[in-house]
Amino acid sequence: MEFIKELFLFLRSHKKLWLFPIIFVMLLLGGLLIVAQGSVLAPFIYTLF
Repeated sequence: MEFIKELFLFLRSHKKLWLFPIIFVMLLLGGLLIVAQGSVLAPFIYTLF
């Protein structure tokens, strides 16, 4: 949790709060790829990228 706190403070101090949605989407897509890696949907998800 310390890393997330430092990241938030860094982005807030440098006025880069617009990066939060980008980071969130990247984490969401990465989680989707990890979860779907062993499933039947994997070929369809990998074609999106």
